[in-house]
Amino acid sequence: MATTSRAGTATTPLGREPWPPRARLIVFLLALYVMLAFGDKAILGLVGPRMMADLGLTNAEFGLVGSSFSLLFCVTAIGIGLLGNRVSPRWLLAGLAIVWAVAQLPVLLPVVGFAGLVGTRILLGAGEGPAVPLASHTAFTWVPIRSRALAATLLAVGGGAGVVVGAPLLMLAIQAYGWRAPFGILGVLGLIWAVGWLAVGGTGPHHYAAPGTTAGDAPSGSRVPPGTAAGAAGESPERVPYRRVFALSTWWGAVLAGFTVFWTLGLALTWLPTYLEEQAGYDPSTVSLLVGLPSIFSIVSILVAGMVADRLLRRGGSRRVAYGVVPAVAMIAGGIALVAMSRLGAGWPLLAAMTIAFSTGPALTPLTNAAIADVCPPAQRSGVLATAHAFATTGNVAAPFASGLVVDLAPTESVGFTAALDLAGVLLLAGAALAATTIRPDAHAARLAEPG
Repeated sequence: MATTSRAGTATTPLGREPWPPRARLIVFLLALYVMLAFGDKAILGLVGPRMMADLGLTNAEFGLVGSSFSLLFCVTAIGIGLLGNRVSPRWLLAGLAIVWAVAQLPVLLPVVGFAGLVGTRILLGAGEGPAVPLASHTAFTWVPIRSRALAATLLAVGGGAGVVVGAPLLMLAIQAYGWRAPFGILGVLGLIWAVGWLAVGGTGPHHYAAPGTTAGDAPSGSRVPPGTAAGAAGESPERVPYRRVFALSTWWGAVLAGFTVFWTLGLALTWLPTYLEEQAGYDPSTVSLLVGLPSIFSIVSILVAGMVADRLLRRGGSRRVAYGVVPAVAMIAGGIALVAMSRLGAGWPLLAAMTIAFSTGPALTPLTNAAIADVCPPAQRSGVLATAHAFATTGNVAAPFASGLVVDLAPTESVGFTAALDLAGVLLLAGAALAATTIRPDAHAARLAEPG
């Protein structure tokens, strides 16, 4: 039975405010946005063996193509993230989706070879660098504070769905039209999403409106805090020096733990299809289905971790446990599975280890995003989230090339893949320890509230 808050807003018995229809639509569109972003990332792994054979690439060169995606990822994530403090996400998110299309469509041309692929992947990465933190920041403006973990979880589910749904469909396109076709398909989908977002997207009522934001960016009847472009002039939301936020272990712990998660993600997106095809002996059609297993279970792990954290918080539990310890437990399981993976024969033992190895780490990101959002002032949230995401995703820069180099330098490819998986497992275990010990939003929110 619903109750009524002092402000007259209907709430559930557990105190969570229901989301209005437009908020649900916005979060759904943002989940689709993240879904497309992860589909873009998954393409390279799916086309890997055919691309390498067609263009005559070595493992290290193919790894360089994968790593080039993240070359400007960090730069644009920070730059656009800071811009997100001042410019409406309606325009920023649509612009980024258009950049994705511009980067993908040229790959359809047969003249685009190794150098062209590196260039287009750099441009694509530049467009996708700010995607997840900016989408998270935008979603947080549409939901109450208590619902941030749930909103972040739903966006993360979109990322998993991008691989689960996209991989089999993109593989069909590869088999029918060649390895270049999926790049064009996702480029067109990015343009379609941009048109839809421009029609309905914008800033929600649970955040200070950015300068230049109009009343039409927020739902009708929403209250806009003073000090914003849509509110009264002469006041401003509270801000703190960025150095104070970045000095908190909640922020840098999330960055370092996130680095280990993105390392495993970069390894999976670039090398897992090749490993399954060339080392485990699966045919390409089967591989396109198998690579979706970690993504399916990452959706489960993200949802379960999000629900556990949400339940802990609604019952008055510590945010340190909800946002740090809960994902750390999942990461420990993933680290152990990564080390075990190459030591198991092909078949169900390998598939079970692979699924656990690459599905548990993603539970970290939505919860640490919520932790950082709880700590930093709302007016700086976009920039702080984007900066954390930018540094964490350097794991994506290093993993594909480093793993390819390890495979090339090993006496055999089998030994090389074992070493690459072991390295990822050790890193993920270290990340779990960091998450459990450094994420402390309760204490750090209070610290930032003190005069600096």
